[in-house]
Amino acid sequence: MKTVNTNSQNRKSGAVGTIVLTRYPQAGRTKTRLIPALGPRGAAWLQEKMTRHTVDHLRDWREKSGGWVQVRSVGASPGRVQRWLGEDLPVKPQGSGDLGDRLVRAFCEGFAEGMERLALVGIDCPNLDAAVLDEAMRGLDEADVVLGPANDGGYYLMALKPTPVEVLEGLCSGVDWGSDRVLSQTLAQIESLGLTVHLLRPLSDVDCPEELRVWDQARCKCEPMISVIMPVLNEAQQLPESLAQVLTGENIEAIVVDGGSHDNTVEMAEEMARDGSNRGRVRVLSSPRGRALQFNVGLAAARGEWVLLLHGDTQVPQGFDMVIREVLRGEDGVAGAFELRVAGAARGLRWVEWGVRWRSRLLQLPYGDQGLFLSRQRLLQVGGIPDLPLMEDFELVRRLQGLGRIAIAPVAVVTSARRWERLGVLRVMLLNQLIVLGYLLGISPKRLAQWYRRRRG
Repeated sequence: MKTVNTNSQNRKSGAVGTIVLTRYPQAGRTKTRLIPALGPRGAAWLQEKMTRHTVDHLRDWREKSGGWVQVRSVGASPGRVQRWLGEDLPVKPQGSGDLGDRLVRAFCEGFAEGMERLALVGIDCPNLDAAVLDEAMRGLDEADVVLGPANDGGYYLMALKPTPVEVLEGLCSGVDWGSDRVLSQTLAQIESLGLTVHLLRPLSDVDCPEELRVWDQARCKCEPMISVIMPVLNEAQQLPESLAQVLTGENIEAIVVDGGSHDNTVEMAEEMARDGSNRGRVRVLSSPRGRALQFNVGLAAARGEWVLLLHGDTQVPQGFDMVIREVLRGEDGVAGAFELRVAGAARGLRWVEWGVRWRSRLLQLPYGDQGLFLSRQRLLQVGGIPDLPLMEDFELVRRLQGLGRIAIAPVAVVTSARRWERLGVLRVMLLNQLIVLGYLLGISPKRLAQWYRRRRG
């Protein structure tokens, strides 16, 4: 492992520094309040993204100011964290105790490194940048303590000049960490110690599902529109909930393309389109029956820069739009898909989910019920959705594989279990594999579709 000489770095960078406190992203142990929306792996994925985002801003500040930056972590060894975030950053463990104990320890050791002005920050506020850090350092010209208030009642930054350990302990004692009283209690401690304080502008952090929008907006001030195309046929039972979940997204349009429903699918979709809060966000179109045909009708009408191809009986997770933008903004692949969860308690459905996860990640073969998303330009580049009576999703993915990697987001859509419940898990799995094999052997999709529909009854 490469080691970093922090004392040498101090001589180069002067006497201002920043320490970022973070946790190594581990499923089920990081961002736990986001697990109800993103799942354990999705919450850890966002923790990883947010930490890198903050560290990149700190690198920018270090380059412009000549400052010193250190990472203090929990959940993994310093060597592992350094391999994760980059060997240009010194890494130390946060140590034991509550957050107050760890703050005191970080300040004491930072001052021992020669820092004359030192800020401690977390990774929860995506709008924390070099300008905020510069203001924090300037604030110490007039005040003993600088705090950056978070909108949830905590703080995202504390900056100090060299301070006796007993004062540090006083600042960080008597605080209910993790509550909405952290800022007010810390301000009370500052007053009781006879210190002066400078408050930075409040920033929003990302701790719970309702705050995911903060991350999305900070990452991309001008959010690309997402067109969600939903082909439907007799989906009156499933569509309202699926469409309502889509409409929780920001800067999206939902295009429902009906293939000749005999129930009240169209009426329900049109009623949701007329709702005042959805005005301009839902359009209902008609098309000849056939999922590929319906997708392409929706694609021709789509206005968004990015497209999500979503089955009518599938529900997107909370924050799905944030996940799509995060995946497609990066360089992870030419397209993406979600993981799959099947509604229902049968044990066999968990095997289905396990098989989908490994097929998607190892073979790069997500299917349409996972929600495929990509740029509209990329979709047009490969000729749109292949005009096939069956296997249109399989063929689309094969075409995309020729252009690059398909990223699998670590959050899941939830699809209806009705076909597995009606036919049985093993029968559905066998039918699917026979269809794929027949397609690869050159049997026409029309014949495969006829055979498949007969077997499904």
